[in-house]
Amino acid sequence: MWDTHGRSPRSAERHRTSEVARSCVARLDRTASDLRIHPRSPDIATALSVTERTSESLSLRPVARIRELYTHREILLNLIRKELKVKYNASILGAIWSVLNPIVFLAVFTFVVKVMGNSTPHYPVFLLSGLLAWNLFSVAVGNGTRSVIDNGNLVKKVAFPREILPLSVVGVALVDFVLQSAVLLLFILASGFGFHSEALVLYPLSFLTLVVFTTALTFWVSALNVRYRDVQHLIGLVLLVWFWMTPIVYPGGIVQDKLIAPTAPWSPHLWTVYLLNPLTPIVSGFQRALYATVSPGGIRVLPDVSIAQLAGVIGVVLVGSLLLLLYTWRLFFRLSGDFAEEL
Repeated sequence: MWDTHGRSPRSAERHRTSEVARSCVARLDRTASDLRIHPRSPDIATALSVTERTSESLSLRPVARIRELYTHREILLNLIRKELKVKYNASILGAIWSVLNPIVFLAVFTFVVKVMGNSTPHYPVFLLSGLLAWNLFSVAVGNGTRSVIDNGNLVKKVAFPREILPLSVVGVALVDFVLQSAVLLLFILASGFGFHSEALVLYPLSFLTLVVFTTALTFWVSALNVRYRDVQHLIGLVLLVWFWMTPIVYPGGIVQDKLIAPTAPWSPHLWTVYLLNPLTPIVSGFQRALYATVSPGGIRVLPDVSIAQLAGVIGVVLVGSLLLLLYTWRLFFRLSGDFAEEL
């Protein structure tokens, strides 16, 4: 049957279908036109200014973040336990290895200084006092460099504050610090060297400053190493140079005498430059608290400064370390959102 326009039924059906299709296209065009926003619209500008992150927010809120870290404290404790188990797995002596490290170090350097004619009185106490601080710092920073990379599977699969990874390395170093402190304490008591109560006040201040400074650097190197893997190779060389730039094996008092002598170039400014190494006042604080005597038997060993002056210098280092911690924490937080993609 033909319609009023003289079309066959099949032709009329094709015409109606074409009309419906044109009508739908027209409606879609109108909808797209209604939804089209000017490129300079505030909504578009706001949307374009947002940076997509994989996990964390853009800004660090320290107080809220500390609460979040406390909520995930079980993960931190479990990681510390895991690291300790892995460290001493299938080991007969276990944690005794942490104690043997400073003892062997002490034996080697005592032999060397005796051969070279070092006359430092009670040299073992002097050396162990400095090594106590250095071992905490070097172990935490050295192992913390790979803390994120070594836990790559955990980073990719589990949502948790990434700061827990470097903090767990610092926690393991603190366990070793406690064991080594016990060895030094027993050695001081057994040797009859004794303590000087007025100098012991420097110990908690030096310890707090050391932990803050160590944590700050551990955050920094662990974050950078995810993106720049050269950091893990460079850190060993840096620690080697840093060790010999810090008065651990040699007396800091002798360095002070040489750098402030009238014949020394740029005297006494070189001594001020030497103190720019944050570990110099920190280690000196440990040595003053435990070794105590500045010039035993008339031999200069420790820097000739009062306890109050040394405490003031360490306090300045503590304030600087807190500022450094805030900076490196923010850097770590900013980079941590991309850790899963980088690994």
